[in-house]
Amino acid sequence: MRFRHALVLGKFYPPHAGHHHLIRTAAAASERTTVAVLGSSVESLTITDRVAWMHDEHRDDPGVAILGDLDDHPMDYHDDAVWELHMGVARSVLARRAIQDGDPRAAVVDAVFASEDYGAELAARLGAKHVAVDPDRERFPVSGTAVRTDPYANWHYLARATRRGLAARIVVVGAESTGTTTLSEALARHYGASWVPEYGRLHTEAKLTAAHALAEATGHPPPRPEGLVWTVGDFVDVAVRQAELEDAAAGETPVVVCDNDPWAATVWCERYLGREGSDVPVPRSPALYLLTDHVGVDFHQDGWRDGEHLRPWMTARFARGLRERGVPWVLLAGNHEHRLRRAVRAVDDVLRAHFHYADPL
Repeated sequence: MRFRHALVLGKFYPPHAGHHHLIRTAAAASERTTVAVLGSSVESLTITDRVAWMHDEHRDDPGVAILGDLDDHPMDYHDDAVWELHMGVARSVLARRAIQDGDPRAAVVDAVFASEDYGAELAARLGAKHVAVDPDRERFPVSGTAVRTDPYANWHYLARATRRGLAARIVVVGAESTGTTTLSEALARHYGASWVPEYGRLHTEAKLTAAHALAEATGHPPPRPEGLVWTVGDFVDVAVRQAELEDAAAGETPVVVCDNDPWAATVWCERYLGREGSDVPVPRSPALYLLTDHVGVDFHQDGWRDGEHLRPWMTARFARGLRERGVPWVLLAGNHEHRLRRAVRAVDDVLRAHFHYADPL
C-alpha cells in the first residue's frame, strides 16, 4: 500500500538500527515521511543532537523530514487528557512539516508507522492507519533502553553519526617531548580504544617534503625542519584534519584516545607565530584532557624538534587555556608508569559519568 504521508514518532534516545529500519520502512511505502523526535528536558542527550544524527543517516531517503521538539508532558497511556497533551505536540510537528513543504495538506497523515504499542492509539487519534514494524524486535534486537544501559555491547547497532556523537574522547596534550604519544597509545591499548595520532607531526613531514620538491625544482638548497615557514593556514589545516581523523575514529569504538586535538593546534599556532590561533576551528570539547608535564622528562631530539627551551612556557600555556575553557583536565607528572596509572583512574571516573544517561519521562 502506498501512503501519502506517514508519521514516525519517538524519543530516539538514542537513535539505533531499529529506528532507522522503522523510518526506511515508512519511507518505502509513503510519498512523505515525517519523523518527530520528541525528547524531554530531563534527558541527557539534546534533541538537537538526536535530530542531527538522524538527519545524517536519512539525508538520502526520499520524502523524509526529521523534526525535533520538546515534550515534557508525563507519560500515562491510560489518561485521555495526557494523551491529548502529547497529541498537541505531535500536531505542532505536523504543522511545521506543512509550513516547511509549503503545502497545508502535509499536516495530514494517513499512516503511523511504529514498533511500540502506542502506535495504534496514535494512529486512531490522527485518523490514520497503524502499521506495526518489527514489534517483537526480531529484525533488530535492540532498544534505546538497552543502548543506554550498555552502550559498549550495543555500539554496533548505532549509525556512525550517533557513534561520533556518543563516543568518549580522551585527549592527551603537552609540550614537545613530554610523552603525549607514548601515553595516548598506552591508554588506547588499555581501553581497547581507537587511537588518533597527532596530525601536526604528519603535516610537518609533508610540508618539508613539499618544500624539498620546490627547492629542487627552483635550484635552491633544501630547507631543514627548523627553517620551515609557518602560517595560520597551516594550523587551520592541521585542526581540520585532526577533527576528521578524530570523528572517523569515534565511528569505530565507544572510547577514542587522541594525541592532540583541534584546540591544541591553537596553542601550537601561538608557539610558532606568536599569536593566538583564533582563526583555527575548534569544533568540540572532549570528555577529558590529560596534560603531560615537562618536569622530570628528558628532551629527546629526534631531528624534528626545536622547542626544548619552550617546554615550560608551553606546559603553562596549555594549563592556562584549559582553565579558561572550563573543561575537565588533569596534569600528569612523574614517570610513565605513574602517569599511566593516574590517567586510567581519571579516565575511569570520566567514562562512568559519560555513559550514564538520565531516565526518560
